[in-house]
Amino acid sequence: MSQSFVTGLRCRECGHPAPIAASHVCDMCFGPLEVAYDYEGIRAVLSREVIARRPNNMWRYAELLPLGGPPRVGAQVGWTPLVRCDRLARALGVREVQVKNDAVSYPSLSFKDRVVAVALSKALELGFDTVACASTGNLGNSLAANAAAAGLRAFVFVPSDLEASKIVGTLIYGARVIGIQGTYDEVNRLCSEIAGKYPWGFVNINLKPFYADGSKTVAYEIAEQLGWRTTDHVVAPMAGGSLLCKLREAFVELDKLGLTDAAAGTKVHGAQAAGCAPIALAVRAGRELIQPIKTPHGIAKSLAIGNPGDGFYAARAIRESGGHAALPDDDAIVRGVRLLAETEGIFAETAGGVTVAAAQQLVAEGKIGADDSVTLVITGQGLKTTDALVPALPVPVVISSKLSEFDKIVERS
Repeated sequence: MSQSFVTGLRCRECGHPAPIAASHVCDMCFGPLEVAYDYEGIRAVLSREVIARRPNNMWRYAELLPLGGPPRVGAQVGWTPLVRCDRLARALGVREVQVKNDAVSYPSLSFKDRVVAVALSKALELGFDTVACASTGNLGNSLAANAAAAGLRAFVFVPSDLEASKIVGTLIYGARVIGIQGTYDEVNRLCSEIAGKYPWGFVNINLKPFYADGSKTVAYEIAEQLGWRTTDHVVAPMAGGSLLCKLREAFVELDKLGLTDAAAGTKVHGAQAAGCAPIALAVRAGRELIQPIKTPHGIAKSLAIGNPGDGFYAARAIRESGGHAALPDDDAIVRGVRLLAETEGIFAETAGGVTVAAAQQLVAEGKIGADDSVTLVITGQGLKTTDALVPALPVPVVISSKLSEFDKIVERS
């Protein structure tokens, strides 16, 4: 990247400008800050041909990311497979299904590698030597892995009842993991206090404007991998709501830059688990107010954010795109994980089951039509949430080492 096209930060509410700094709240109205770009300048230098000549990673879209120079963390992140899934399409009853498979993202097997690579690169630009986050699992895994690669000290704060596999997936990298008794929202509140006291880069607090823009690369890659077009619909999971906001924003940017001509018409749908669905409930009720969920429950712990920071904006992005939202229960989530695995050989974590099951619900409700095309965004690897699936899976048959016993199994099948 020869130059940065970032013009500063800007309040999402009042539009007041702010300088580039580790800050996420507007001084004028306390609204959330976001990164502002010089799109005319970007359009003058960025084309499909320029992008095609670059390495297959997320940094091929560098002009649309908030760094002041080359990335210092996560050079290999991005360009995950977009898989055409005809067997799944038949099972869902739609014309075309694509799966954006960030379950195989490098290095921590979730889409959080994208946002962390941006946030830690920015943290290094801003002079931080310690980084931290509040996490429901995947973010902690990614922060720990990428911080280790960058030589940064890392603290990860999680609900104390988080899946053991996700805690192991953070501890292994040498990060300091702190379990908090309470929900993710209580963890996040404590982290906000810590961020106010210690001179650390909290990726989803004071570095959030930069961190959030890493999610845009999911949409850029979908469009490019489809030959600079998009499907009629995109279904993505929602926790805090940032991913869905950035998918919508990125599709609009692609049209603005002339890289696509109809991406902004893609309907963006949100998927949340029934046990914690504050955004989906608001969308389905047709209201702007996001009512917090005080006691989240269910197997999709990575989505269990009862008071989503970007909930209002995610609901607005859904409405503006003409999309909708769905909230499958735990049984439907497990069936969704199994359906994706059994039809396409893709093993997603429970959040992926939420996405598949939500798509099923949206098709059943007529929000996605039989002649439509849809992309499902799979954000994490199934090996991270195996405990939730064990009760629903068959017990392996055990036999002695005799061919005659195996013959009996074949005869019964």
